[in-house]
Amino acid sequence: FDHWKQRSRIVSQGSRMGRERPSSNGTELKREDGKVELGKKVTLLRGISIIIGTIIGAGIFISPKGILKHSGSVGVSLLVWIACGVLSLFGALSYAELGTCMKKSGGHYTYIMEAFGPQMAFIRLWADLIAIRPAGMAVISLAFGQYILEPLFMPCGIPPLAVKLATAIGLTSVMYLNSMSVTWTARIQIFLTVSKLLAIAIIIVPGMYQLFKGETRHFENAFDLSNVQLSGMPLAFYSGMYAYAGWFYLNFVTEEVDNPARTVPLAICISMAIVTSCYVLTNVAYYTVMSAEELLASSAVAVTFAERLLGNFSIAVPVFVALSCYGTMNGCVFALSRMFYVASREGQLPEVLSMIHVRRHTPLAAVLIMYPMTMLQLLVGDIYSLLNFMSFLRWLFIGVVVLGLIYLRYTKPDLPRPFKVPLFFPVVFCITCFFMVFLSLYSDPVNTGIGFAISLTGIPAYYIFIYFNHRPKWLQRTLVICSVVVKFT
Repeated sequence: FDHWKQRSRIVSQGSRMGRERPSSNGTELKREDGKVELGKKVTLLRGISIIIGTIIGAGIFISPKGILKHSGSVGVSLLVWIACGVLSLFGALSYAELGTCMKKSGGHYTYIMEAFGPQMAFIRLWADLIAIRPAGMAVISLAFGQYILEPLFMPCGIPPLAVKLATAIGLTSVMYLNSMSVTWTARIQIFLTVSKLLAIAIIIVPGMYQLFKGETRHFENAFDLSNVQLSGMPLAFYSGMYAYAGWFYLNFVTEEVDNPARTVPLAICISMAIVTSCYVLTNVAYYTVMSAEELLASSAVAVTFAERLLGNFSIAVPVFVALSCYGTMNGCVFALSRMFYVASREGQLPEVLSMIHVRRHTPLAAVLIMYPMTMLQLLVGDIYSLLNFMSFLRWLFIGVVVLGLIYLRYTKPDLPRPFKVPLFFPVVFCITCFFMVFLSLYSDPVNTGIGFAISLTGIPAYYIFIYFNHRPKWLQRTLVICSVVVKFT
Protein backbone atom coordinates (compact mmCIF):
# COMPACT_ATOMS: atom_id res chain seq x y z
CA PHE A 1 0.00 0.00 0.00
CA ASP A 2 2.77 2.46 0.91
CA HIS A 3 4.61 1.54 -2.30
CA TRP A 4 1.62 2.33 -4.52
CA LYS A 5 0.89 5.50 -2.52
CA GLN A 6 4.42 6.70 -3.18
CA ARG A 7 4.10 5.84 -6.89
CA SER A 8 0.84 7.79 -7.19
CA ARG A 9 2.41 10.82 -5.49
CA ILE A 10 5.28 10.75 -7.97
CA VAL A 11 2.88 10.59 -10.91
CA SER A 12 0.73 13.43 -9.54
CA GLN A 13 3.79 15.66 -9.32
CA GLY A 14 4.87 14.59 -12.77
CA SER A 15 8.44 14.13 -11.62
CA ARG A 16 10.72 12.99 -14.40
CA MET A 17 14.46 13.14 -14.85
CA GLY A 18 16.27 14.45 -17.90
CA ARG A 19 16.00 17.40 -20.19
CA GLU A 20 12.73 18.97 -21.28
CA ARG A 21 11.32 17.76 -24.57
CA PRO A 22 8.06 18.44 -26.41
CA SER A 23 5.05 16.21 -25.85
CA SER A 24 3.30 14.29 -28.61
CA ASN A 25 0.89 17.17 -29.35
CA GLY A 26 3.65 19.75 -29.62
CA THR A 27 3.16 21.24 -26.18
CA GLU A 28 6.31 21.76 -24.16
CA LEU A 29 6.16 20.38 -20.64
CA LYS A 30 6.80 23.26 -18.27
CA ARG A 31 8.68 22.17 -15.16
CA GLU A 32 9.75 23.73 -11.95
CA ASP A 33 11.71 21.46 -9.61
CA GLY A 34 10.84 18.44 -11.75
CA LYS A 35 7.07 18.97 -11.82
CA VAL A 36 4.93 18.82 -14.93
CA GLU A 37 2.75 21.90 -15.25
CA LEU A 38 0.11 23.14 -17.66
CA GLY A 39 1.67 25.26 -20.40
CA LYS A 40 0.74 28.87 -21.18
CA LYS A 41 -1.27 28.20 -24.31
CA VAL A 42 -4.11 30.73 -23.88
CA THR A 43 -3.29 33.73 -26.06
CA LEU A 44 -5.38 36.89 -26.38
CA LEU A 45 -7.43 35.45 -29.25
CA ARG A 46 -8.02 32.19 -27.40
CA GLY A 47 -8.95 34.11 -24.24
CA ILE A 48 -11.52 36.12 -26.19
CA SER A 49 -12.91 32.93 -27.71
CA ILE A 50 -13.28 31.35 -24.24
CA ILE A 51 -15.23 34.33 -22.89
CA ILE A 52 -17.44 34.94 -25.94
CA GLY A 53 -17.86 31.24 -26.56
CA THR A 54 -19.22 30.59 -23.07
CA ILE A 55 -21.35 33.73 -22.72
CA ILE A 56 -23.21 33.38 -26.03
CA GLY A 57 -25.16 30.15 -25.78
CA ALA A 58 -28.58 29.22 -27.10
CA GLY A 59 -30.54 31.94 -25.31
CA ILE A 60 -30.06 34.85 -27.71
CA PHE A 61 -31.21 32.61 -30.61
CA ILE A 62 -34.13 30.90 -28.90
CA SER A 63 -36.02 33.09 -26.46
CA PRO A 64 -34.77 36.56 -25.51
CA LYS A 65 -38.23 37.49 -24.30
CA GLY A 66 -37.73 37.45 -20.52
CA ILE A 67 -36.41 41.01 -20.55
CA LEU A 68 -39.17 42.26 -22.86
CA LYS A 69 -41.86 40.57 -20.76
CA HIS A 70 -40.74 42.18 -17.50
CA SER A 71 -39.60 45.55 -18.88
CA GLY A 72 -42.91 46.27 -20.64
CA SER A 73 -41.71 48.06 -23.77
CA VAL A 74 -39.28 47.71 -26.66
CA GLY A 75 -37.19 50.77 -25.78
CA VAL A 76 -36.88 49.93 -22.10
CA SER A 77 -35.90 46.34 -22.95
CA LEU A 78 -33.03 47.60 -25.12
CA LEU A 79 -31.88 49.89 -22.30
CA VAL A 80 -31.92 46.90 -19.94
CA TRP A 81 -29.75 44.91 -22.37
CA ILE A 82 -27.23 47.77 -22.42
CA ALA A 83 -27.34 48.29 -18.64
CA CYS A 84 -26.80 44.57 -17.98
CA GLY A 85 -23.81 44.61 -20.33
CA VAL A 86 -22.29 47.53 -18.42
CA LEU A 87 -22.93 45.89 -15.04
CA SER A 88 -21.40 42.64 -16.30
CA LEU A 89 -18.38 44.62 -17.48
CA PHE A 90 -17.99 46.00 -13.92
CA GLY A 91 -17.96 42.45 -12.59
CA ALA A 92 -15.61 41.22 -15.31
CA LEU A 93 -13.12 44.04 -14.63
CA SER A 94 -13.26 43.22 -10.91
CA TYR A 95 -12.36 39.64 -11.76
CA ALA A 96 -9.61 40.94 -14.04
CA GLU A 97 -8.02 42.67 -11.03
CA LEU A 98 -8.23 39.46 -9.02
CA GLY A 99 -6.81 37.44 -11.90
CA THR A 100 -3.80 39.71 -12.30
CA CYS A 101 -2.93 40.00 -8.60
CA MET A 102 -3.45 36.26 -7.90
CA LYS A 103 -2.02 34.41 -10.89
CA LYS A 104 -3.61 31.09 -9.95
CA SER A 105 -6.26 29.20 -11.87
CA GLY A 106 -9.52 28.20 -10.24
CA GLY A 107 -11.68 31.31 -10.55
CA HIS A 108 -14.27 31.72 -7.78
CA TYR A 109 -12.73 28.93 -5.72
CA THR A 110 -9.24 30.46 -5.61
CA TYR A 111 -10.43 33.98 -4.79
CA ILE A 112 -12.79 32.86 -2.01
CA MET A 113 -9.97 30.72 -0.59
CA GLU A 114 -7.64 33.72 -0.53
CA ALA A 115 -10.14 36.16 0.95
CA PHE A 116 -12.31 34.08 3.31
CA GLY A 117 -10.48 30.82 3.92
CA PRO A 118 -10.76 27.14 2.97
CA GLN A 119 -14.16 26.36 4.49
CA MET A 120 -16.05 28.95 2.46
CA ALA A 121 -14.11 27.91 -0.66
CA PHE A 122 -14.99 24.25 -0.10
CA ILE A 123 -18.71 25.05 0.24
CA ARG A 124 -18.59 26.75 -3.15
CA LEU A 125 -16.63 23.83 -4.60
CA TRP A 126 -19.06 21.30 -3.11
CA ALA A 127 -22.13 23.02 -4.58
CA ASP A 128 -20.41 23.19 -7.98
CA LEU A 129 -19.34 19.58 -7.90
CA ILE A 130 -22.53 17.85 -6.80
CA ALA A 131 -25.19 19.94 -8.50
CA ILE A 132 -24.57 23.27 -10.23
CA ARG A 133 -22.04 22.34 -12.91
CA PRO A 134 -23.43 18.91 -13.85
CA ALA A 135 -26.95 20.37 -14.13
CA GLY A 136 -25.76 23.35 -16.16
CA MET A 137 -23.78 21.09 -18.51
CA ALA A 138 -26.75 18.75 -18.85
CA VAL A 139 -29.10 21.59 -19.86
CA ILE A 140 -26.79 23.07 -22.51
CA SER A 141 -26.01 19.53 -23.77
CA LEU A 142 -29.73 18.78 -24.15
CA ALA A 143 -30.14 22.00 -26.13
CA PHE A 144 -27.30 20.83 -28.41
CA GLY A 145 -28.95 17.43 -28.90
CA GLN A 146 -32.33 19.02 -29.65
CA TYR A 147 -31.11 21.52 -32.24
CA ILE A 148 -28.52 19.35 -33.99
CA LEU A 149 -31.32 16.89 -34.86
CA GLU A 150 -34.03 19.41 -35.74
CA PRO A 151 -33.10 19.79 -39.46
CA LEU A 152 -33.28 15.99 -39.82
CA PHE A 153 -36.77 15.65 -38.31
CA MET A 154 -38.46 18.88 -39.46
CA PRO A 155 -41.42 19.36 -39.39
CA CYS A 156 -41.97 16.33 -37.15
CA GLY A 157 -41.13 16.17 -33.48
CA ILE A 158 -37.84 14.64 -32.36
CA PRO A 159 -38.05 11.40 -30.32
CA PRO A 160 -36.77 11.99 -26.76
CA LEU A 161 -34.48 8.96 -26.99
CA ALA A 162 -32.81 10.40 -30.11
CA VAL A 163 -32.25 13.70 -28.30
CA LYS A 164 -30.60 11.95 -25.37
CA LEU A 165 -28.44 9.86 -27.68
CA ALA A 166 -27.24 12.94 -29.60
CA THR A 167 -26.69 14.71 -26.29
CA ALA A 168 -24.56 11.85 -24.96
CA ILE A 169 -22.48 11.77 -28.16
CA GLY A 170 -21.91 15.53 -28.03
CA LEU A 171 -20.95 15.50 -24.37
CA THR A 172 -18.60 12.54 -24.87
CA SER A 173 -16.86 14.25 -27.79
CA VAL A 174 -16.31 17.41 -25.72
CA MET A 175 -14.81 15.40 -22.87
CA TYR A 176 -12.58 13.47 -25.29
CA LEU A 177 -11.37 16.66 -26.97
CA ASN A 178 -10.48 18.31 -23.66
CA SER A 179 -8.71 15.15 -22.51
CA MET A 180 -6.54 14.83 -25.61
CA SER A 181 -5.15 18.29 -26.36
CA VAL A 182 -5.21 21.80 -24.94
CA THR A 183 -4.11 23.24 -28.27
CA TRP A 184 -6.89 21.60 -30.28
CA THR A 185 -9.45 22.45 -27.63
CA ALA A 186 -8.49 26.11 -27.98
CA ARG A 187 -8.47 25.98 -31.79
CA ILE A 188 -11.92 24.40 -31.97
CA GLN A 189 -13.20 26.94 -29.44
CA ILE A 190 -12.03 29.74 -31.75
CA PHE A 191 -13.83 28.07 -34.69
CA LEU A 192 -17.04 27.67 -32.70
CA THR A 193 -16.89 31.26 -31.49
CA VAL A 194 -16.49 32.50 -35.07
CA SER A 195 -19.44 30.29 -36.05
CA LYS A 196 -21.78 31.76 -33.46
CA LEU A 197 -20.67 35.31 -34.34
CA LEU A 198 -21.40 34.46 -37.97
CA ALA A 199 -24.85 33.24 -36.95
CA ILE A 200 -25.49 36.49 -35.12
CA ALA A 201 -24.24 38.44 -38.17
CA ILE A 202 -26.76 36.53 -40.33
CA ILE A 203 -29.46 37.98 -38.07
CA ILE A 204 -28.02 41.48 -37.58
CA VAL A 205 -27.12 42.34 -41.19
CA PRO A 206 -30.57 41.64 -42.74
CA GLY A 207 -32.19 43.28 -39.72
CA MET A 208 -30.14 46.45 -40.12
CA TYR A 209 -30.92 46.42 -43.84
CA GLN A 210 -34.62 46.33 -43.03
CA LEU A 211 -34.16 49.15 -40.53
CA PHE A 212 -32.39 51.36 -43.07
CA LYS A 213 -35.18 50.60 -45.57
CA GLY A 214 -37.58 52.20 -43.14
CA GLU A 215 -39.01 49.19 -41.30
CA THR A 216 -39.42 51.12 -38.06
CA ARG A 217 -43.10 50.60 -37.29
CA HIS A 218 -42.34 48.31 -34.36
CA PHE A 219 -40.17 51.02 -32.82
CA GLU A 220 -42.98 53.57 -32.77
CA ASN A 221 -43.79 54.48 -29.19
CA ALA A 222 -40.82 52.31 -28.13
CA PHE A 223 -40.67 54.09 -24.77
CA ASP A 224 -44.38 53.91 -24.06
CA LEU A 225 -44.40 53.46 -20.28
CA SER A 226 -48.04 52.47 -19.95
CA ASN A 227 -47.13 48.77 -19.61
CA VAL A 228 -43.97 49.31 -17.58
CA GLN A 229 -44.19 48.19 -13.96
CA LEU A 230 -41.41 48.90 -11.51
CA SER A 231 -42.04 45.55 -9.83
CA GLY A 232 -41.03 43.79 -13.04
CA MET A 233 -37.75 45.65 -13.61
CA PRO A 234 -35.71 43.58 -11.13
CA LEU A 235 -36.82 40.43 -12.93
CA ALA A 236 -35.85 42.00 -16.26
CA PHE A 237 -32.35 42.74 -14.92
CA TYR A 238 -32.18 39.21 -13.50
CA SER A 239 -32.86 37.75 -16.95
CA GLY A 240 -30.35 40.10 -18.55
CA MET A 241 -27.55 39.34 -16.10
CA TYR A 242 -28.16 35.63 -16.61
CA ALA A 243 -27.78 36.10 -20.39
CA TYR A 244 -24.36 37.73 -19.86
CA ALA A 245 -23.11 35.11 -17.38
CA GLY A 246 -19.85 33.46 -18.42
CA TRP A 247 -17.43 36.40 -18.43
CA PHE A 248 -15.59 34.86 -15.45
CA TYR A 249 -14.42 31.67 -17.17
CA LEU A 250 -11.06 33.03 -18.31
CA ASN A 251 -10.12 33.43 -14.62
CA PHE A 252 -10.44 29.66 -14.24
CA VAL A 253 -7.37 29.16 -16.48
CA THR A 254 -5.16 32.09 -15.38
CA GLU A 255 -2.05 29.92 -15.03
CA GLU A 256 -2.34 28.96 -18.71
CA VAL A 257 -2.76 32.55 -19.96
CA ASP A 258 0.20 34.05 -21.76
CA ASN A 259 1.12 37.35 -20.02
CA PRO A 260 -2.02 37.46 -17.81
CA ALA A 261 -1.42 41.02 -16.59
CA ARG A 262 -2.09 42.23 -20.14
CA THR A 263 -4.15 39.43 -21.69
CA VAL A 264 -6.85 38.99 -19.01
CA PRO A 265 -8.07 42.65 -18.82
CA LEU A 266 -7.78 43.14 -22.58
CA ALA A 267 -9.62 39.92 -23.42
CA ILE A 268 -12.40 40.80 -20.97
CA CYS A 269 -12.87 44.34 -22.31
CA ILE A 270 -12.88 43.25 -25.96
CA SER A 271 -15.22 40.31 -25.27
CA MET A 272 -17.75 42.31 -23.28
CA ALA A 273 -17.83 45.05 -25.92
CA ILE A 274 -18.48 42.44 -28.65
CA VAL A 275 -21.12 40.54 -26.66
CA THR A 276 -23.02 43.66 -25.59
CA SER A 277 -23.04 44.99 -29.16
CA CYS A 278 -24.21 41.62 -30.52
CA TYR A 279 -27.00 41.29 -27.96
CA VAL A 280 -28.36 44.80 -28.50
CA LEU A 281 -28.12 44.72 -32.30
CA THR A 282 -29.67 41.24 -32.46
CA ASN A 283 -32.68 42.42 -30.48
CA VAL A 284 -32.97 45.49 -32.72
CA ALA A 285 -32.94 43.15 -35.75
CA TYR A 286 -35.70 41.02 -34.23
CA TYR A 287 -37.91 44.10 -33.79
CA THR A 288 -37.56 45.06 -37.47
CA VAL A 289 -39.48 41.88 -38.35
CA MET A 290 -41.58 41.12 -35.27
CA SER A 291 -43.69 43.22 -32.97
CA ALA A 292 -43.31 42.89 -29.22
CA GLU A 293 -46.42 40.70 -29.09
CA GLU A 294 -45.12 38.40 -31.84
CA LEU A 295 -41.73 38.08 -30.16
CA LEU A 296 -43.37 37.13 -26.87
CA ALA A 297 -45.47 34.50 -28.66
CA SER A 298 -42.49 32.89 -30.43
CA SER A 299 -40.82 29.85 -28.87
CA ALA A 300 -37.66 30.23 -30.99
CA VAL A 301 -37.18 33.86 -31.98
CA ALA A 302 -34.24 33.36 -34.34
CA VAL A 303 -36.10 30.64 -36.24
CA THR A 304 -39.19 32.85 -36.59
CA PHE A 305 -36.98 35.73 -37.78
CA ALA A 306 -35.24 33.52 -40.35
CA GLU A 307 -38.50 32.05 -41.66
CA ARG A 308 -39.90 35.52 -42.33
CA LEU A 309 -36.77 37.09 -43.79
CA LEU A 310 -34.46 34.38 -45.10
CA GLY A 311 -36.83 31.77 -46.53
CA ASN A 312 -35.33 28.30 -46.97
CA PHE A 313 -32.07 29.37 -45.32
CA SER A 314 -33.92 29.25 -42.00
CA ILE A 315 -33.16 25.53 -41.84
CA ALA A 316 -29.54 26.44 -41.06
CA VAL A 317 -30.49 28.34 -37.89
CA PRO A 318 -30.88 25.22 -35.70
CA VAL A 319 -27.42 24.08 -36.83
CA PHE A 320 -25.91 27.40 -35.73
CA VAL A 321 -27.74 27.13 -32.41
CA ALA A 322 -26.31 23.63 -31.93
CA LEU A 323 -22.78 24.88 -32.72
CA SER A 324 -23.29 27.71 -30.24
CA CYS A 325 -24.30 25.20 -27.55
CA TYR A 326 -21.31 23.02 -28.38
CA GLY A 327 -18.99 26.00 -27.99
CA THR A 328 -20.45 26.73 -24.55
CA MET A 329 -20.00 23.08 -23.57
CA ASN A 330 -16.39 23.07 -24.74
CA GLY A 331 -15.50 26.32 -22.96
CA CYS A 332 -17.17 25.23 -19.72
CA VAL A 333 -15.38 21.87 -19.59
CA PHE A 334 -12.04 23.52 -20.37
CA ALA A 335 -12.45 26.08 -17.59
CA LEU A 336 -14.17 24.01 -14.90
CA SER A 337 -11.65 21.18 -15.09
CA ARG A 338 -9.01 23.70 -13.97
CA MET A 339 -11.06 24.53 -10.87
CA PHE A 340 -11.16 20.87 -9.86
CA TYR A 341 -7.46 20.58 -10.69
CA VAL A 342 -6.60 23.51 -8.40
CA ALA A 343 -8.89 22.24 -5.62
CA SER A 344 -7.09 18.89 -5.73
CA ARG A 345 -3.76 20.66 -5.60
CA GLU A 346 -4.99 22.50 -2.49
CA GLY A 347 -5.91 19.18 -0.86
CA GLN A 348 -9.69 19.63 -1.00
CA LEU A 349 -10.34 16.98 -3.65
CA PRO A 350 -8.71 13.57 -4.24
CA GLU A 351 -5.08 13.77 -5.31
CA VAL A 352 -5.81 12.00 -8.59
CA LEU A 353 -7.52 15.14 -9.93
CA SER A 354 -4.26 17.12 -9.83
CA MET A 355 -2.50 14.68 -12.15
CA ILE A 356 -1.42 15.91 -15.58
CA HIS A 357 -1.00 13.53 -18.49
CA VAL A 358 2.73 13.52 -19.18
CA ARG A 359 2.33 13.21 -22.96
CA ARG A 360 -0.92 15.02 -23.73
CA HIS A 361 -0.33 17.68 -21.10
CA THR A 362 -3.98 17.82 -20.00
CA PRO A 363 -5.54 17.45 -16.52
CA LEU A 364 -7.18 14.22 -17.64
CA ALA A 365 -8.85 13.17 -14.38
CA ALA A 366 -10.11 16.70 -13.65
CA VAL A 367 -11.73 16.81 -17.10
CA LEU A 368 -13.45 13.45 -16.75
CA ILE A 369 -14.82 13.95 -13.22
CA MET A 370 -17.88 15.81 -14.55
CA TYR A 371 -18.70 13.18 -17.16
CA PRO A 372 -20.46 10.53 -15.03
CA MET A 373 -22.32 13.13 -12.94
CA THR A 374 -23.58 14.97 -16.03
CA MET A 375 -24.66 11.72 -17.69
CA LEU A 376 -26.50 10.79 -14.51
CA GLN A 377 -28.32 14.13 -14.57
CA LEU A 378 -29.30 13.51 -18.19
CA LEU A 379 -30.79 10.13 -17.38
CA VAL A 380 -32.51 10.53 -14.03
CA GLY A 381 -32.25 14.11 -12.78
CA ASP A 382 -34.89 16.83 -12.80
CA ILE A 383 -32.40 19.21 -14.32
CA TYR A 384 -34.49 22.34 -14.69
CA SER A 385 -35.75 22.18 -11.11
CA LEU A 386 -32.18 21.76 -9.92
CA LEU A 387 -31.14 24.83 -11.89
CA ASN A 388 -33.92 26.78 -10.20
CA PHE A 389 -32.57 25.61 -6.84
CA MET A 390 -29.04 26.70 -7.71
CA SER A 391 -29.37 29.81 -9.88
CA PHE A 392 -29.28 32.16 -6.92
CA LEU A 393 -26.12 30.46 -5.55
CA ARG A 394 -24.19 31.56 -8.63
CA TRP A 395 -24.85 35.21 -7.87
CA LEU A 396 -24.39 34.74 -4.15
CA PHE A 397 -20.87 33.38 -4.55
CA ILE A 398 -19.95 35.81 -7.34
CA GLY A 399 -21.03 38.59 -4.99
CA VAL A 400 -18.90 37.03 -2.24
CA VAL A 401 -15.89 36.97 -4.61
CA VAL A 402 -16.24 40.65 -5.50
CA LEU A 403 -16.80 41.47 -1.81
CA GLY A 404 -13.52 39.63 -1.23
CA LEU A 405 -11.81 42.02 -3.67
CA ILE A 406 -13.00 44.98 -1.58
CA TYR A 407 -11.94 43.15 1.60
CA LEU A 408 -8.45 42.45 0.22
CA ARG A 409 -8.03 46.11 -0.71
CA TYR A 410 -8.03 46.89 3.02
CA THR A 411 -6.47 43.74 4.52
CA LYS A 412 -3.70 43.34 1.91
CA PRO A 413 -3.04 46.81 0.48
CA ASP A 414 0.51 45.83 -0.55
CA LEU A 415 -0.63 42.93 -2.74
CA PRO A 416 0.74 43.53 -6.27
CA ARG A 417 -2.06 44.75 -8.53
CA PRO A 418 -0.87 45.18 -12.14
CA PHE A 419 -4.47 46.01 -13.07
CA LYS A 420 -6.61 47.94 -10.60
CA VAL A 421 -10.22 49.01 -11.11
CA PRO A 422 -11.91 51.99 -9.44
CA LEU A 423 -13.59 50.88 -6.21
CA PHE A 424 -16.90 52.11 -7.62
CA PHE A 425 -17.02 49.14 -10.04
CA PRO A 426 -16.87 46.29 -7.50
CA VAL A 427 -19.15 48.12 -5.06
CA VAL A 428 -21.91 48.60 -7.66
CA PHE A 429 -21.56 45.06 -8.96
CA CYS A 430 -21.53 43.57 -5.45
CA ILE A 431 -24.75 45.40 -4.60
CA THR A 432 -26.29 44.11 -7.86
CA CYS A 433 -25.38 40.49 -7.04
CA PHE A 434 -26.80 40.58 -3.53
CA PHE A 435 -29.92 42.32 -4.82
CA MET A 436 -30.50 39.43 -7.24
CA VAL A 437 -29.98 36.96 -4.39
CA PHE A 438 -32.61 38.68 -2.26
CA LEU A 439 -34.89 38.85 -5.30
CA SER A 440 -34.62 35.06 -5.63
CA LEU A 441 -35.44 34.63 -1.96
CA TYR A 442 -38.50 36.85 -2.37
CA SER A 443 -39.84 35.51 -5.66
CA ASP A 444 -39.23 31.77 -5.09
CA PRO A 445 -38.46 31.09 -1.40
CA VAL A 446 -39.13 27.33 -1.57
CA ASN A 447 -36.76 26.42 -4.41
CA THR A 448 -34.19 28.96 -3.23
CA GLY A 449 -34.32 27.49 0.27
CA ILE A 450 -33.82 23.97 -1.09
CA GLY A 451 -30.79 25.11 -3.08
CA PHE A 452 -29.36 26.85 -0.05
CA ALA A 453 -29.88 23.69 2.03
CA ILE A 454 -28.08 21.59 -0.60
CA SER A 455 -25.11 23.94 -0.49
CA LEU A 456 -25.01 23.77 3.31
CA THR A 457 -24.34 20.03 3.08
CA GLY A 458 -20.83 21.19 2.19
CA ILE A 459 -20.23 22.07 5.87
CA PRO A 460 -20.37 18.49 7.26
CA ALA A 461 -18.57 17.28 4.10
CA TYR A 462 -15.75 19.73 4.85
CA TYR A 463 -15.29 18.44 8.38
CA ILE A 464 -15.52 14.78 7.31
CA PHE A 465 -13.19 14.90 4.31
CA ILE A 466 -10.93 17.92 4.90
CA TYR A 467 -10.77 19.20 8.46
CA PHE A 468 -9.97 16.03 10.39
CA ASN A 469 -6.39 14.93 9.85
CA HIS A 470 -7.04 11.22 10.45
CA ARG A 471 -9.34 10.16 7.68
CA PRO A 472 -10.80 6.63 7.73
CA LYS A 473 -8.37 4.02 6.43
CA TRP A 474 -10.90 2.78 3.87
CA LEU A 475 -11.19 6.29 2.42
CA GLN A 476 -7.42 6.70 2.16
CA ARG A 477 -7.07 3.33 0.43
CA THR A 478 -9.92 4.09 -2.00
CA LEU A 479 -8.37 7.40 -3.07
CA VAL A 480 -4.95 5.85 -3.59
CA ILE A 481 -6.39 2.93 -5.59
CA CYS A 482 -8.21 5.45 -7.85
CA SER A 483 -4.91 7.25 -8.38
CA VAL A 484 -3.15 4.01 -9.37
CA VAL A 485 -5.95 2.96 -11.74
CA VAL A 486 -5.87 6.33 -13.54
CA LYS A 487 -2.08 6.17 -13.77
CA PHE A 488 -2.07 2.77 -15.49
CA THR A 489 -4.99 3.54 -17.85
